[in-house]
Amino acid sequence: MKTSTKGYKYILQLSLIFLPLILIVLVMSYLDSALYTEVPIFVQFIIATLEGSSDKGELWGFLQNIFLKGETTLMVVIYASIGLMLYQTFRGVFKFIMGLFRNTLSQNIIVKMRKNLYKHIQTLSYSYHTNADLGDLIQRCTSDVDAVQGFICNDIPTVVSVFAVLFSAIFKMFSISPNLTWISLIILPVAFFSSFFYCLYVQKEYEKVENLEAELMTVMQENLSGVRVVKAFANEKFEIDKFEKKNKAYHDKSLRMQKISAVFWGFSDFTTLAQMALTMTYAVILVEKGDMSLNLADVITLITLVGTYIWPVRSLGRTIGNMGKSAVAAGRIKEILDLPSEYLDNGTKTPIITGNIVFDDVYFKFDDTDKHLLKGLSFEAKAGETIALIGKTGSGKSTVAHLLARLNDYQGGSIKLDGVELKDIEKEYLRKNVGLILQEPFLYSKTVYENIAITNKTVPNDKVYEAAKLSAIEKDIKGFEKGYDTIVGEKGATLSGGQKQRIAIARMVLEEKPILIFDDSLSALDTETDLMIRNALKTRNKETTTFIITHRITAAKTADKIIVLDNGCVSQMGTHDELINSPGLYKKLWEIQGNLELEFLNVLNGGGDKDALRR
Repeated sequence: MKTSTKGYKYILQLSLIFLPLILIVLVMSYLDSALYTEVPIFVQFIIATLEGSSDKGELWGFLQNIFLKGETTLMVVIYASIGLMLYQTFRGVFKFIMGLFRNTLSQNIIVKMRKNLYKHIQTLSYSYHTNADLGDLIQRCTSDVDAVQGFICNDIPTVVSVFAVLFSAIFKMFSISPNLTWISLIILPVAFFSSFFYCLYVQKEYEKVENLEAELMTVMQENLSGVRVVKAFANEKFEIDKFEKKNKAYHDKSLRMQKISAVFWGFSDFTTLAQMALTMTYAVILVEKGDMSLNLADVITLITLVGTYIWPVRSLGRTIGNMGKSAVAAGRIKEILDLPSEYLDNGTKTPIITGNIVFDDVYFKFDDTDKHLLKGLSFEAKAGETIALIGKTGSGKSTVAHLLARLNDYQGGSIKLDGVELKDIEKEYLRKNVGLILQEPFLYSKTVYENIAITNKTVPNDKVYEAAKLSAIEKDIKGFEKGYDTIVGEKGATLSGGQKQRIAIARMVLEEKPILIFDDSLSALDTETDLMIRNALKTRNKETTTFIITHRITAAKTADKIIVLDNGCVSQMGTHDELINSPGLYKKLWEIQGNLELEFLNVLNGGGDKDALRR
């Protein structure tokens, strides 16, 4: 219920934004329904004329004075029929104009909601996106948005229309026969109360259905994204069973909801038809008793007027049910919009960044634990230096990269960038100066060229080609049938791991940032290509401060400074030559990895001087 309450508030906030347009749609909906109740009056006039009744209804004086003036009965009927046709034509034009306003409102609301939602999601923290359920997020941005839009643009005007036709019809019915009118209103309390309780049920159950559908979407999204892994392990049966389990849960809950809905609509249809039968029966009884206030035209008109409001009132249950669904959908959207933006905690400074970095007694822990991952981490990197971070899995290497880009924020100590506290620097400005290349790069389903130039659409072609050359991907691109115009599959599925990493590197070096961080993003490259890329980057800009986070000792040994992390602290620091001559983790890793790689290179080269290779 808390979600629904939040949803109603959000719907109200959204409605206030478009209040003028909503009011126009509501007024037009009211007038359209009120005008509809005049149609039975034309029928009353025609029947009364054919009967030869002296009182031919409320239109008689108007038609006789304006159009007829002493014409025959036949001409009265013809003119009345023409008048009805013109009246309906007017209503048709009016409906068309109302439709234009309603569609304008609909599209404006959808654009506003999706824009706000998508924009806000972009500002949410890295930690949120790390744990976010992608299938659920997609559902909130699509079906939930559609549900809210449908309620504001369709269901609320429908409610107004129902009450408009109800009040207008009842007013006309009272002028004909108050007693028959009271009989015809028996259904109203039943319809309103049954719709109210149906809404409460739908509101509660729809939230469960939405959550189950979100889980189903997540399973589908994960399976389609990881289809290569599924096939590699011949795991199709497991994935199918997992999908079927979620699908059955969604099916069972939806079916239960539909069964209750069927009972409600069956009951609603029964009471509606029973009301029609009761009204007609009572009308016949009145006529048989010789009620002089009623004639055939009056009875037909009353029955027709009952029909104008009884079916809209019956549909009120659907509208109120949709209100419950929309409240849940709006609440789910509001949950996302209420999440705090990471830019609420943002710096204001935009200093000139050259790459001098100082970590001083830095502490960091994730929000879901009390245990610190980094415990008093301290080191210094000077502009232009290459720093290698080595350590066991979970030692905090990637966390250092995330802290430098402020994807995460440290809880204790200090990080200074060119003498300015990192938290005082504007995040967007900081990230434009810190290039972070991840181990698993994300490539878009676009051309190779577009993937490299994605951050700068106006960059000259030669800059893109230079970036590709620096990242050692140019040869591969030229080997593609369409070269730079080759379409990369979703997430780079058509490329090898090394090709994806090199395109990601080319994308980043295109920006010429003063700080580059390779977060294990050279892992899919051979040692020769790895060294070629790093040397090319150094030659291009000797002032770039480079961090290499890696498990490969051979990728770290050429760094100006190697930092070994252990248990959230610096356990060793120095050059390669210094560390291999000191007892510790680095020496142990070198004895394992270094000798294996040197042996491999020796065999690959058909023998050779191992000591030279070691150097």
